[in-house]
Amino acid sequence: MAILLGPSGIGIVGLFMATTKLISSLTNFGLGISAVKDIAAANESENNNRIAKVVVIVRRLVWFTGLLGALITLVFSTWLSELAFGSKEYSIAFVWLSITLLLNQLTSGQNVILQGLRKLKYLAKANMVGSALGLLASVPMYYYWRLEGIVPAIIVTALFTFGVSRYFANKVKTQKVVVSLKEIRSEGKGMMLMGFMLSLSGIMVLGGSYVIRIFINGTGGVEEVGLYNAGITLVSTYVGLLFTAMETDYYPRLSVVATDNTKSTLLVNQQAEIAILILAPVLSVFLIFTDWIIIVLYSREFIAVNQMIHWAFLGMFFKVAGWVVGFIFIAKGASRLFFWSELISNLYLLGLNLLGYYLWGLTGLGFSFLLSYILYLTQVYLIAKTYYDFTFKNAFVKVFSIQLTLALICFATIRLLPVPWAYIAGIPIIVISTWYSFKELDKRLHLRDLLNNYKKKE
Repeated sequence: MAILLGPSGIGIVGLFMATTKLISSLTNFGLGISAVKDIAAANESENNNRIAKVVVIVRRLVWFTGLLGALITLVFSTWLSELAFGSKEYSIAFVWLSITLLLNQLTSGQNVILQGLRKLKYLAKANMVGSALGLLASVPMYYYWRLEGIVPAIIVTALFTFGVSRYFANKVKTQKVVVSLKEIRSEGKGMMLMGFMLSLSGIMVLGGSYVIRIFINGTGGVEEVGLYNAGITLVSTYVGLLFTAMETDYYPRLSVVATDNTKSTLLVNQQAEIAILILAPVLSVFLIFTDWIIIVLYSREFIAVNQMIHWAFLGMFFKVAGWVVGFIFIAKGASRLFFWSELISNLYLLGLNLLGYYLWGLTGLGFSFLLSYILYLTQVYLIAKTYYDFTFKNAFVKVFSIQLTLALICFATIRLLPVPWAYIAGIPIIVISTWYSFKELDKRLHLRDLLNNYKKKE
């Protein structure tokens, strides 16, 4: 996409996706998270009838919420075009994109079932195969149609993703049960109420991101939006794969022990240690070789976003720690506490982003990202400590401090030394970070034994 469409095309894609994701967050009632808790609880009970009933209810709810999102996008297509692009030129595009609201919500429902039932291999395959097929189908559209291929490519990708997720979800056999409309209302009420609070949090995140994109578009133009999208994708999506992988297993496990503060604290610390140990070497590589990574994943046209990415990568250390702690509120069902915490954090994130871009452009956005997540980690830690007696253990503090120090050295190296000296000086730091992470992960996960067993199987 980056090569075929350039920064301007990526900017258009970003505005389309940000708009539809915002509507989705307004209409999906947070079922992508709240329903996992109910399915995981039913699965823990080992009551097959209960599991089947919850699965049926989730499937009915995602149809309702998906159709609601599609209808709103269809009805307000002209207004959405004016809001996102400042004209009615893209009204028909939003009419077509309304289909993706339904497809994506149905896909989310299938994934929720797989995640809640701990069918993680199926979930991984569904995500990987669906994305691969969507890629294969959409690239020719971008190649032959360029900008005109954007909307068809988004729709085709949503179709493939839904089809593949449905295939793997149907491999999970549950009892045949009849669920009345009254039961759906009664059982679904809890999911919808908790999900509503969670969806408000999602709305705030996407709403803030949407405001930033519109502000950049109005101030610097659609090409600047494309550069911002490239940077934020590199930071939040590629590195965010770690978050997605962890959440798949971490959230159901935390939900099971959520009533016990001691067990919750232990699990959160363990997850935070592993997250930092996996993330740190990746971030060190990204910090030193940012320019080459941008060229490989995008093109030379996107190099201008490198300084934003440097600052943002440092912020990821604080983001991952805050993210792990923040799941305590969801697992404990403290939806109001979670909502107010997210509201406050998103307000200062938005304010700092607007100020950062206004003063220093894209680089200012990277700095605001770092500062925001330092504040966010401090905030969720103090709340969790106050309400649930949470504290970071010495083991986590040690791991976090060592890896953050190594990352700061990488940051200083790439910012102060010219190429190729920055690469020569940075590679030993990457090696040290990787060695330390492997050593510590081996203590916790017995990596050497896993590797030896894998070799024996081969």
